[in-house]
Amino acid sequence: MSTSLIDRVRERLAAEGAPLRPSVVAAAIRAESGGVLGDTEVLTSLHELQTELVGAGLLEPLLSAAGTTDVLVTAPDGVWLDDGNGLRRTSVRFADEAAVRRLAQRLALSAGRRLDEAQPWVDGHLDHLGSARTGGGLTVRLHAVLPPIAAAGTCLSLRVLRPATQDLDALVGTGAIDVEAAKLLRDIIDARLAFVVSGGTGAGKTTLLAALLGAVSADERVVCVEDAAELAPTHPHLVKLVARCANVEGVGEVTVRDLVKQALRMRPDRIVIGEVRGAEVVDLLAALNTGHDGGAGTVHANSPAEVPARFEALAALGGLDRAALHSQLAAAIQVVLHVTRDRTGRRRLSEVGLLQRTDDGRVEVLPCWDCHTGFGRGAEALDVLVRARTPR
Repeated sequence: MSTSLIDRVRERLAAEGAPLRPSVVAAAIRAESGGVLGDTEVLTSLHELQTELVGAGLLEPLLSAAGTTDVLVTAPDGVWLDDGNGLRRTSVRFADEAAVRRLAQRLALSAGRRLDEAQPWVDGHLDHLGSARTGGGLTVRLHAVLPPIAAAGTCLSLRVLRPATQDLDALVGTGAIDVEAAKLLRDIIDARLAFVVSGGTGAGKTTLLAALLGAVSADERVVCVEDAAELAPTHPHLVKLVARCANVEGVGEVTVRDLVKQALRMRPDRIVIGEVRGAEVVDLLAALNTGHDGGAGTVHANSPAEVPARFEALAALGGLDRAALHSQLAAAIQVVLHVTRDRTGRRRLSEVGLLQRTDDGRVEVLPCWDCHTGFGRGAEALDVLVRARTPR
């Protein structure tokens, strides 16, 4: 099917405004081809056009496959898949660079964003992505860059956001959490200690956070603020607030920082931020210092020891200086839970640390438990804190 015919059929369907039923698309193909195509050619063209107009096109089977976390496109013949076992090249091929660009622009439009020469990159979320055949229930984080910014051609990155629903027992059963660490985690929850889950991209931060929220007492009200809806813990009183990007006109944005402020007015027992990645850290720390114990969130960091520095960088975006940040952090958050992902794709809780203030006023992370060496020098201090905070 030629590019010119695809464009003509797309324009006809857009002008008609009719639902994209197969019969409607087939009729448009016949009309724009001058009626010279036979049934076989129409069916072939229909399949090709559906990949151009519906869902994620050629990438849809990869995104819908069980276990898929990322699908990356670097060239028409460069489609990569990560299903938890590391990146590998697939056999999927686009016809040309223009086909990759069209898909990226269509997905951007579906996310309410623009992607063109004036705005050559996009970052957004796609809800209910997919066709009727696959259930149309995928939630995907979209990032795309057009040339010449992407020198080799349109670059498309899609991350599948699957609801995090596993509980602590399930993670222990899969080996993601050691048995002795699981007891420590339950103690931290029962003592209402505030904590952050740190780790790299795809390490399992959200999965662990959801499992921990599932262990929160059923009589507590948990208010979660997220950039994209990923947390789905098995808890009877969970309120979810999800941020929203601006539309193509540049209006309608609702930020995570906006939602943290709203969460404070919703009578929360625990405030949770799915991922702390910007100036909202200032509002979170302020909230946790006003009587909201047991709060939680996730943050990108290479190790527990680097978490304070990460908070410094984020707090600077919100106008909080270093001394004020360390003062707030020392009072607001007690525990760091660090998760890692090894080269085989295995995700696990690797370290537990206790945040303590040093003599110079800065916060450092005291090692309490390690998946390789067991309990460390900070374990006793954490145990004392847990006992002091646990209701009698």
